[in-house]
Amino acid sequence: VVDDDPTVCTALKRLIQSVGLAVETFTSARDFLQANHAEAPSCVVLDVRLPDLSGLNLQEKLADAKIDLPIIFITGYGDIPMTVRAMKAGALEFLTKPLKDQELLDAIQRGIEQHRTRLNERAEITKLQTRFDSLTPRERQVFPLVAQGRLNKQIAAELGASEKTIKIHRGQVMLKMKADSVADIVRMAQKLGAAPSRPEAA
Repeated sequence: VVDDDPTVCTALKRLIQSVGLAVETFTSARDFLQANHAEAPSCVVLDVRLPDLSGLNLQEKLADAKIDLPIIFITGYGDIPMTVRAMKAGALEFLTKPLKDQELLDAIQRGIEQHRTRLNERAEITKLQTRFDSLTPRERQVFPLVAQGRLNKQIAAELGASEKTIKIHRGQVMLKMKADSVADIVRMAQKLGAAPSRPEAA
C-alpha cells in the first residue's frame, strides 16, 4: 500500500490483514522504490496523488524497470483522463475514495492471482531456456524445424544430413526438452519466443 496519509495506510493494512494477507505500507513512492520486495504473488494499492512522485509516475518507473506488479489505483480526486491514462498503462483497477472494502479486497485478490500467473509463466520460461541451452548446436537447428511439423526426411534435406542422423537428433531434442509430443515442442517454441512459422506446403 502506497499512500501519503498514515491513517489510510493503517486502515488499509488492518483491512487487508483481516483476510489473511501480508501487507507492507509506504507513505511515499520513493520509499516504495527503495524497499526490497519479496518475489511472491502480490500487487500494489497506490494513491494517485503523492508528495514526491505521483502514482502515475511510479507506475511508469515500475514499467521502465520491468517490474510488472499489478496496480490498483485509489484516489479521492478521480477524473476521466487520469483513469484512462492509468488503465492504458496497464493498471488493474482505479477506485475512488471512500473505498468499498469488498471492492478493494476483490481487486487485490485479482491482482495477486494475475501476478501469480505471471511468476509461474516466468519460472516455466526460465526452466525451458535451461533445457534449450543444454541442446547441442545441431539439436538447436533441429528444434524449430520439429516445431514447424517437419518430417525427419524434410529436416534431413534442409540440414544436409542423413534421415537416420536427424532421427537421433530429434530423439535427443525430445529427451532433453522433456517433451512427450510434437505439440509439446510447438508450445515450448512459442514460450521461448521461437514461435514456429507454418510449414511450407509441399
